[in-house]
Amino acid sequence: MLPRRALGQQLRKMRERNDMSQAAAARVAETSPQTYGRLEDGLVTKVTDLVLNALSNAFRATDEERRLLLDLAVEIRTTTASGAGWWRAYSDAIAQGFDHYLALEEAATWVTSWQTTVVPGLLQTREYRRALTWALLPNGSPAEVERQLDLVTERQNSLEREGFRFEALLYESVIRRRVGSSSVISEQIGHLLELSEAPGVEIRVVPFGEANPVGLVANSFVLFSFPPLPTSRLGTPPVAYMEGLTGGLYVERDAEVSRFSREASLIRRVALSPMASRDLMLRALKEFGS
Repeated sequence: MLPRRALGQQLRKMRERNDMSQAAAARVAETSPQTYGRLEDGLVTKVTDLVLNALSNAFRATDEERRLLLDLAVEIRTTTASGAGWWRAYSDAIAQGFDHYLALEEAATWVTSWQTTVVPGLLQTREYRRALTWALLPNGSPAEVERQLDLVTERQNSLEREGFRFEALLYESVIRRRVGSSSVISEQIGHLLELSEAPGVEIRVVPFGEANPVGLVANSFVLFSFPPLPTSRLGTPPVAYMEGLTGGLYVERDAEVSRFSREASLIRRVALSPMASRDLMLRALKEFGS
């Protein structure tokens, strides 16, 4: 999906530079404005070298820009030929639109998750997730719940991926809130303690006693950062995600993503160190076990 996003962003930049509307660009590409809009949004859309050359002419592209578009098209075809993402096998368990989140998570090399209510999915135990899932799907069948749990377990393989870094910034309420029984939350905190020593995983807690309300205004969010594309070496801008009751919001515009990046930096300033965060989790573990 990264080459598609990069191609769409490059086309948008060139089109806007020429004060051309999407409708006009769609006429050049001999397609509908809706289909062209999907192309700029980085969504799955058929794209040919003939179309890209026509758009390059219309956008007065330099030779370098034209080569970049064609290189990105090669990367898209290569990625498509390598097969669909692993999550396709769990399509029955994935909420509408969440496959986009899974694709971002799979492509990212660094994920920062600021959470004020629950443990991030990549760090959840199966029983903690089970308690959450039954709360969200009170009328679901046991089979549906198990599929949801299998999906989360499969996602957690990302933590073993070479070069992948996961940064969890947690408000203390995440540690203190009982989800399920005492044994469930105790197991979950123990799992966090274990993961906090794993390579590529950093867990830091913002304590209740912190006077600065940084992060609480922004609520929970996730930041995805990506490596350069392998062939073109084009850098891929980060993406922010916020989950809501009716679905997730993906933020991709540079100015808006920068606000989330700044917020994450401010949260890091007031969060406890990894070692002090471990001490806090150990105290919470003893309290739940008493």
